[in-house]
Amino acid sequence: MPATDAVHVITADAAVTLDGLFRERVRRTPDLAAYRHFDERSASWLDLTWADMNRHVARWQAALARDGLRAGDRVAIMLRNCPEWVMCDIAALGLGLVVVPLYTQDRPDNIAYIVANAGCKVLLFEGEVQWDALAEVHEQLGGLVRMVAVNDFAAPASDSRVKSLSAWLPDSTGETHHEPRDPDALATIVYTSGTTGRPKGVMLSHRNILSNAYGCLSGVMATTHADVFLSFLPLSHTFERTCGYYLTMMAGSCTAYARSIPLLSEDLQTVRPTVLVSVPRIYERIWGAIRTKLDEGPPARKKLFLLAVEVGYSKFEHDLGRAPWKPSFLLWPLLRKLVAAKVLARLGGRLRAALSGGAALPPEISRVFIGLGVPVLQGYGMTESSPVACANPPWDNVPASVGVPIPGVEVKIGDHDALLVKGPNVMLGYWDNPDATRQIMTPDGWLNTGDIARIDERGHVYITGRLKEIIVMSNGEKISPVDVEAAIAGDPLFDQVLLLGEAKPYLSVLAVLNRDQWGKVCAAGGISADAAALSDDAAHQLVLARIARQLKAFPGYAQVRRAVVTFEPWTVDNGLLTPTLKLKRIKVLERFDAEIDRMYAGH
Repeated sequence: MPATDAVHVITADAAVTLDGLFRERVRRTPDLAAYRHFDERSASWLDLTWADMNRHVARWQAALARDGLRAGDRVAIMLRNCPEWVMCDIAALGLGLVVVPLYTQDRPDNIAYIVANAGCKVLLFEGEVQWDALAEVHEQLGGLVRMVAVNDFAAPASDSRVKSLSAWLPDSTGETHHEPRDPDALATIVYTSGTTGRPKGVMLSHRNILSNAYGCLSGVMATTHADVFLSFLPLSHTFERTCGYYLTMMAGSCTAYARSIPLLSEDLQTVRPTVLVSVPRIYERIWGAIRTKLDEGPPARKKLFLLAVEVGYSKFEHDLGRAPWKPSFLLWPLLRKLVAAKVLARLGGRLRAALSGGAALPPEISRVFIGLGVPVLQGYGMTESSPVACANPPWDNVPASVGVPIPGVEVKIGDHDALLVKGPNVMLGYWDNPDATRQIMTPDGWLNTGDIARIDERGHVYITGRLKEIIVMSNGEKISPVDVEAAIAGDPLFDQVLLLGEAKPYLSVLAVLNRDQWGKVCAAGGISADAAALSDDAAHQLVLARIARQLKAFPGYAQVRRAVVTFEPWTVDNGLLTPTLKLKRIKVLERFDAEIDRMYAGH
């Protein structure tokens, strides 16, 4: 069990509300570094203490109050991660307002829908680029009384509601205000990205989020004021908001905001974080880069790397009491110096915990990182559970599982092997959508996750599929597309994969290829790598052969017989991914409707 820093850690009961958490943090450790960010003007990293943040929050509250907002009104935040995100959030919560986070890369029509559906009164956005991107939906933002641009922005004279932050904030500051509130009052409405239909607004209370953050802190990872988090998942993602924002505030840790994903490698080495909160895609990218270098380098280097992973992972199993000691462990000090230390140095050299959630982390990837000494802890949850339901603690880490329920949370298996969750972290319901709430909540308060799961004798939860994502082929065979897609994506040739076969006699695949990898594969196979040649039979057979190699361990009916491939990625911008990077299967199927018909012509 983790030993928490009792002097600095603030319990959920002591905080009462999220803004109460901030107030208590300022009281306890006013001079500790709270946030670190890169200042473009000085081209340097700057720190803000908790006392600094408190002074800023007071100015934000004065501005919000001047616009006539009342307790219960909604404020939308559409910013990349930055101290201003926190300032606005805490200022609003302290006035009894409700915060609605928005994804900066979401489609304009989706943003307009959320702002209108939630009845937001204020929209905080970045600047001119976002304003221009929202041009097509300006007329749908009529319910807003104020729109504030954080960056310097020449506000349009035609809309008096729009102001730059410098013009909106008052010069003088008073004391911060904290409206006394019931911990069960609504704190935020988080719209689930949704792979089909309009997003639903998940209503989370102060208690929902505080209990979840404290459960993670006390039951999974003993974070302290000495830790530094590198924040790069958007704060509109509940995983980052709970574990990379409120949890760090509970512990008094410092949060550094990464500049961007392309600069993440550089920021890792500059900030040198001790904790990362991430979705699997980031770990997959890091591993993909390492694997490419290994494939291009001398065979001896790759062999040494794989040996380090094998020995390191075996040692990990032994240290947790699940495997015997091996003579190969004597090689570990040398392997750590020659291999593991170099990889860890690319991650900053101080990483002691790497949290993964939001989607399944392929076991082979977690095996690589754990084998190199990076303690990857996979968890599980959903926005409706604030979001963490289960997680692997360091002392009982089973990488193939999503861990055990965190303190205060219960799980059980329901009808059709669905995982059910109950606890103080479970949402209040969906905003203005009682029918959807009734569909996902049982009468006795259990949240139906929609995920198929099993629980082993030690309480570890294993997610085995989605209730609504099981492919039933025309021969009656059933298969989880998630498992097959993950296996195919293990080949660096495939950047994105979607499996087909519902009511069909065989499986087929839609896939986005990695252009660089395709060039290498074609060169080895003696065929043209030109995009126009993707539909050639030789190219098709080459793709199928690569897929078959990845699916050797699957039963015969799970083999793929047809494929349609492209180089054009599926993105948020082209409407094929949600803002949380989940695949919109229906949209992809619509986009490739003609190609799918041809794959199954005559069947």
